[in-house]
Amino acid sequence: MTRTALAAIDAFLENLRERQFAEETRRVRGTFLTEYLEHAQNAEARPLAPLGAAELMELPRAHAWLEDAAAGRTRRRNTLSGPSARASAATNRVRIITYNVFAEYLGTPWRLEVPPNLSGEHLDPDEADRLVHRLAVERRGARAAVAVRTAALAALVAETGRTVAQLAPLYIDDVQLSHKPPRILLAAKLTHPLSAPTARVLDRWLRQRAGIIASSLQGTDPGHLWIPTAPGRPRGGEEVTPPGLHPAAVRTLHAAHRRLVLELLGRPVRPGALRTEATG
Repeated sequence: MTRTALAAIDAFLENLRERQFAEETRRVRGTFLTEYLEHAQNAEARPLAPLGAAELMELPRAHAWLEDAAAGRTRRRNTLSGPSARASAATNRVRIITYNVFAEYLGTPWRLEVPPNLSGEHLDPDEADRLVHRLAVERRGARAAVAVRTAALAALVAETGRTVAQLAPLYIDDVQLSHKPPRILLAAKLTHPLSAPTARVLDRWLRQRAGIIASSLQGTDPGHLWIPTAPGRPRGGEEVTPPGLHPAAVRTLHAAHRRLVLELLGRPVRPGALRTEATG
């Protein structure tokens, strides 16, 4: 029996969940595949007949969807440029990658050419995952602690959609890795589930952080999640501040991200680029 497109999308998203893809990645894929299916169904002369998965992936349907999406005709919400504004090139690039990933899952033969990411304003979820992974695994000697902290923060930016400034005030008690599934408390009574890769890199940072606190503050822990990895510079004759006594400044977290990503990729990618736009 031919599988319907809707059933195939549901199975694909469940497959991503089982493979422990981040919730944000699954959300983006689901958003654009649902948009694609609705666009194809609205164009059908026989709307009562369910569309098959292989039928959905035929290139004329994909090209028609992308053309209308680029023109803003699939938009569901207003923008600063109005409801009919064209979609950004970065957003349509994510649509194309979503089509290709789904096509690979289905085993259909067609693929769309992925345009280069020229602006770097928003990374596809898969690109964000790869960047976070490289930050987490590539050692840098004495700066290993900075790399792990940067990777953990980048993973949370990508997974929760929050900014560095919004995540900077977190405390270690907000990270609940022993909970099943792991989660983080972003605000009063607002928790966000964490994927296994994000939980792992957060656990690595917590262990790295514990070592810094033990050596600099003799175990007295103010509880800030993001702390400096080295003593602060003396200013105005004041004593050097040991790492962990105060939280890391937002500008410090941003600077570490920019420096490490520039070393990895040869181009700057701000933390906000990890927060993929799901619609547009």
